[in-house]
Amino acid sequence: MISIQGLKVEFGSQVLFENISYVINKRDKIALVGKNGAGKTTMLRIITGEQLPTSGTVARQADITIGYLPQQMQLKDELTVKQEAGRAFEHLQQMDETIDRMNRDLAERTDYDSEDYQELIERVAEKTELRSLMQSENIEAEIEKTLTGLGFERSDFDRPTSEFSGGWRMRIELAKLLLRRPDVLLLDEPTNHLDIESIQWLETFLKNRNAALLLVSHDRAFIDNVTNRTIEISLGKIYDYKVSYSQFVELRKERVEQQMRAYENQQKLIHDTEDFIERFRYKATKAVQVQSRIKMLEKLERIEVDEVDRSRMRLKFPPAPRSGDYPVIAEDLRKDYGALNVFHDVTFTIKRGEKVAFVGKNGAGKSTLVKCIMGQIPYDGKLQIGHNVKIGYFAQNQAQLLDETLTVHDTIDYVAVGDIRTRINDILGAFMFGGKNADKNVKVLSGGEKSRLAMIRLLLQPVNLLILDEPTNHLDMPSKDVLKEAIQAFDGTVIVVSHDRDFLNGIVDKVYEFGDHRVREHLGGIYDFLQKKQLDSLQQLEIKSSPAATVAEEVTEPASQGKMDYQRQKERERRIRQAEKKVKTLEARIAELEQQLADIEEQLTTASSENLDIYYTHSKINRELEEVMAQWEQAGEELERVRES
Repeated sequence: MISIQGLKVEFGSQVLFENISYVINKRDKIALVGKNGAGKTTMLRIITGEQLPTSGTVARQADITIGYLPQQMQLKDELTVKQEAGRAFEHLQQMDETIDRMNRDLAERTDYDSEDYQELIERVAEKTELRSLMQSENIEAEIEKTLTGLGFERSDFDRPTSEFSGGWRMRIELAKLLLRRPDVLLLDEPTNHLDIESIQWLETFLKNRNAALLLVSHDRAFIDNVTNRTIEISLGKIYDYKVSYSQFVELRKERVEQQMRAYENQQKLIHDTEDFIERFRYKATKAVQVQSRIKMLEKLERIEVDEVDRSRMRLKFPPAPRSGDYPVIAEDLRKDYGALNVFHDVTFTIKRGEKVAFVGKNGAGKSTLVKCIMGQIPYDGKLQIGHNVKIGYFAQNQAQLLDETLTVHDTIDYVAVGDIRTRINDILGAFMFGGKNADKNVKVLSGGEKSRLAMIRLLLQPVNLLILDEPTNHLDMPSKDVLKEAIQAFDGTVIVVSHDRDFLNGIVDKVYEFGDHRVREHLGGIYDFLQKKQLDSLQQLEIKSSPAATVAEEVTEPASQGKMDYQRQKERERRIRQAEKKVKTLEARIAELEQQLADIEEQLTTASSENLDIYYTHSKINRELEEVMAQWEQAGEELERVRES
């Protein structure tokens, strides 16, 4: 479909890449990877024709359509969400003209047995089928399905696009792109503004489409689930692997090890040759041999080793000062913005040492709750921060708080203490601030670079409660791995707001789900939560009757319908009261057990190590508390189901 041959790109004297050749085939789903600055976005822009290479060609098959989603774009705000999404179908007239032209070409040709003729027949069939799917009666349904999948509520459809944030407007552009159904999709970091549910929907959409895909993303789970081929740009060259990203990582490791062995052997050869030249440079009897070796070194093609994956570097937070047993306790928390309720009746307790995730759709209140915890905004209800809690906070706008007059190195040097100061250059290198980049002034850094620098500062400060709001948005995969390992080894308490499943996996042991103005607690890791959500959805489908069944009941019900409805309503209210009573009983028992644990843990600080009974009691209460918490969680879910029935 698209053939790239002998591509070279220069910026001044710097060669970004050269002699790049590869082909994008019809059903390829390609992950385009490489470190920041390697040229991934440049490659996408060249394929679309928005940027010209220094040399080389990009050949596109006739009549194919390309859809491109850049990281940043200029958006107009003149229509409603639904009207703007409907602009995706403005190309239908152009599609009709293309189909007519291809049909005329078929009618005029006589090479019926040729490969080109058969391929043209296939193209006409595909375009005609695609056009039939886009008949007027299907357009509205397609628009609504796509917007809903990307996280919009039906109540959003008639709102002006100007009322939405940049991230939500980017979703509208993504919806338009998907609705156009181009032959080739080029997506540059499409998940940056999506929540977990929307990312999963996009995964399913892309996997089920036959269109070619070239994807740039730092979301490891996303690209692993969507792509089947990986192209890496490294040191101006490309490495093409017909495998998923996780398999590529293993193969890349083997490649770098082989390069390193070859590099070390060549360096030894160079060293020995230079040593010979130096020793015999002024001996006439060795002049011919010396000149021969000098020419050999001049012609020698030097081996380069691909960028070292610094995710293997270990970086630890300073030891967490001991805090109280419960760093965060919320009771009946509520937050309103005027008449708009963000959440209400939020009650939870985060224990010392727990690592929890805040997940849910954008706008559901995750960052708002974090700001309540930080004391940055007012709220109703009770929110208690525990004894001796020292918070390390990474906000989405954290980069704006840096001192722009300092250099990158000085920014870190001012917060580093002890032995860590001897490793500042290694730490900066792990986050792509190696070499001369360490001497840059903060004011010249991009937004992503400032975010990475702010993250490094946080890694070096002694805190016992980490609150990270979308910490991975501007980190590449090696940097995310460094951060993830540091959080896993951290002995304090952690709250992470993130949509990155791979990053959360292995870090958190509890998930708080935001949605419908509520916050629900789920025990287990992120994939336990996602699996459970899928099961919940199936159960809800079984409980709720279909609209068709409801209509049938309305037609066939006898005149006693009113009486039956009254009895059903009474039964529903009785079940709700029972479920509410069960939830309150279990909550009371949980409070009792937690108080008992708190009392015992206070005794443990002074108890003799020989008093084993107290440890046995502590363990027994802990087990009972876990069982009661599980029962309470099930009872809460049952209450929600009864209320929705």
